[in-house]
Amino acid sequence: MAVVNKIRVIIVDDVQETRENIRRLLQFEPEIEVVGVAGNGREGIEVAKQVRPDVVLMDINMPDMDGIAATEAIRRTVPFTQIVILSVQSDPNYMRRAMLAGARDFLTKPPAVDELTAAIRRAGKMANDERSKSSVGIGPPGTGPLGASAARAMQGRVITVYSPKGGTGATTLAVNLAMALHNEDTPTILVDGDLQFGDVAVVLNLQGKNSLADLTQRAEELDFDFVTEVAISHPGTGLKVLAAPPRPEYAEQVSGEQFSKVISFLRGMFTYVIIDTSSYLTDTTLAAIEGSDMIVLLVTQDIPAIKNARLFMNLARDLKVNPRRILFTMNRFDRRIGITPEKVGESFKHEVSVVIPYDDRVVIPSINRGTPFIISDKSKPVSRSILALAEIVRQRGVELAAQEAQQVH
Repeated sequence: MAVVNKIRVIIVDDVQETRENIRRLLQFEPEIEVVGVAGNGREGIEVAKQVRPDVVLMDINMPDMDGIAATEAIRRTVPFTQIVILSVQSDPNYMRRAMLAGARDFLTKPPAVDELTAAIRRAGKMANDERSKSSVGIGPPGTGPLGASAARAMQGRVITVYSPKGGTGATTLAVNLAMALHNEDTPTILVDGDLQFGDVAVVLNLQGKNSLADLTQRAEELDFDFVTEVAISHPGTGLKVLAAPPRPEYAEQVSGEQFSKVISFLRGMFTYVIIDTSSYLTDTTLAAIEGSDMIVLLVTQDIPAIKNARLFMNLARDLKVNPRRILFTMNRFDRRIGITPEKVGESFKHEVSVVIPYDDRVVIPSINRGTPFIISDKSKPVSRSILALAEIVRQRGVELAAQEAQQVH
């Protein structure tokens, strides 16, 4: 007897009673499975990215982000997912806006059971058709018919910021890069991988009772709600941050394997996972490097930093890291110093992708205030260089996705 795939549904509504009522209505439908719920539009986007459902039942009027904006974001992020709008308003203007946003159906609350299930079946069939056209599998990462490569291409990108020499500005760059990449369409999380002496939270003037260690201790049983609870939300931007443990000795409790599992889970929740690391090649730093889609390798205009960068490039070659995944970046560039990006790139036979100018009049005060300079003034040369790096990350991500798709086919 053939096994029929169930239509996977998530429910997005700010009223818990409504969510539960809909769930109860659908639990008796053998071909429909509720795989997630969310209490507002932003959370709905995150859940949709994580579980990649066939159908989203979406309320319109919700705090934080309404259902129409969430519909647009989900359709961009998970194109095959179909949205069925549920609203107490039967206003034709609402219907028109919902359809323009990409919704496939519009039902007035409370819908009759037959009406609701019929809409879900129509949307489920459409999702299946669109998925078949794009050859996208369903289910958790790596479980679809295209296997792990295709699943990875559909997930977020992991970018590790690394310098083999301390004091080159890696944390400041990681913080500002994360801020440059983060927006409603591309939610980003910043992970402090310097477990002993990480400064990400300090640079952002953030305080929280939880840290990355809380997630690694439960690496085998992570879920969306727990990650959301542990991560600190930056006020004003909404950037999520996983801070380093509060005491250096806690770093010993985190293994490279646990760290890898956490990062793998975060891929399914965020478009970009930015990892700041220590200079020492600890197990967690190596796990970050080996699990990254891109490595922002920092160098400055001094001989020790260049020597260490060369040693790392040799190591990356031994680890069989694709050179296209390394974004060689010169930080604190001073034109008065004769060591130029061109000379370094020629010596390494690897182009310096981005040059970030020396500007302590902007950078140091931003660190001391806990306000990334990319937020306070995007017109400064140092800010523009971060924006340029962010654009390269986006474009390189598109290239990698295309390469992975070719490997699948």
